[in-house]
Amino acid sequence: MRGRIIIAALALMLLGLQWRLWVADGGVTHAHTLQTQVAALEAEIEQLRQRNGRLAAEVQDLNVGSRALEARARTALGMIEQDETFYLVVSTDGP
Repeated sequence: MRGRIIIAALALMLLGLQWRLWVADGGVTHAHTLQTQVAALEAEIEQLRQRNGRLAAEVQDLNVGSRALEARARTALGMIEQDETFYLVVSTDGP
């Protein structure tokens, strides 16, 4: 009788430890969730690094050359140089 109680207690302890291993915080499931989050954040960081690289190259171009600054002014602000002729083409196929 006493042996059965000890076996039952050990079985309950084993089940409790297995539950902590697989389900509880810090267990395998929680670790897998954290690994998934880390992978997603690393991908986002890589995208941001690439964007920062492109922006740094653009800043370098703007600091070094006047051609990049002129191109930016032409496209963003619609500026034209002196002695240039501006043509506005209006589409008649609109709504």
